[in-house]
Amino acid sequence: MQQIPAVRRRKLGAELRRQRDLAGMTSGEAARRAGWHQSKVSRIETGRSSARPEDVACLLDIYGVRDRELRDLLATLAGKGTQRGWWHDFRDVLPPEYRDFISLETGACRARTMENSVVPGLLQTPAYARALTRSVLPRLGAREVDALVEVRTARQAVLEQDPPLELHALLDEAVLRRNVGGEQVMGAQLRHLAEAARMPRIRLQVLPFAAGGHIGVTGSFVIFSFPLIADLDVVVIDHLTSSLYVDRQEDLRAYSAAFDRLRSHALSYDDSLAFISGIGSGNDSWIGSGNSKGA
Repeated sequence: MQQIPAVRRRKLGAELRRQRDLAGMTSGEAARRAGWHQSKVSRIETGRSSARPEDVACLLDIYGVRDRELRDLLATLAGKGTQRGWWHDFRDVLPPEYRDFISLETGACRARTMENSVVPGLLQTPAYARALTRSVLPRLGAREVDALVEVRTARQAVLEQDPPLELHALLDEAVLRRNVGGEQVMGAQLRHLAEAARMPRIRLQVLPFAAGGHIGVTGSFVIFSFPLIADLDVVVIDHLTSSLYVDRQEDLRAYSAAFDRLRSHALSYDDSLAFISGIGSGNDSWIGSGNSKGA
């Protein structure tokens, strides 16, 4: 079985322990009912060992958990989604970190993202994604580039699923000014952003250069939230060759607070839409008020 990141093991283990406590059982009693050694339950609950989806199902049966949505979510954390998701077909071109990112994104109910360099993947046009991939990974062949663009496009299905992922994106003005792929590609991308900003489950706000220095300039990040269990939230920070998963509650609170502060510096939803449309039409003279009335 493919290993899942430690952050997901810890999240899964903590929730299984919570369910055991709600059932009024000791780890020893749970282990006896499952026919396991007590150390197996302990290793799963502390995140030291991975749990197979069937192990999770066994424990949830013992604890009397019948909620299908919760069971499916915990099975996904155990690796079910990683094994069976559509992205598994692209495992020859996707590194494990990217596959796990997609797995988290697919299972999340909300994503809050701060981007200071490029358009978020969920909002990229195929032409923009292709140009960006070629620039960032110039050594890739045409087949690999095509596969990565297909993955980027397929990921966007979460915005139309039932229920759709709720996306709140804060975009530094540099994202809109950076000419990726040439004037035609960038113009189409800006128009696509303006269309996305009108969708009910997507909220876009622009952090204009006029806002000055802010915490977002230190790096982009994504906060994923999951249905039913707030403690499963996780922050993902991308680096050149890997991704950092942050799940400590104090860190989650810090990133959530940072996102809220950035919202206060950003343009309102309506002003952000006007700003994006203005750049897309070549009207660079538009300057927003800088408030966040729509936030």
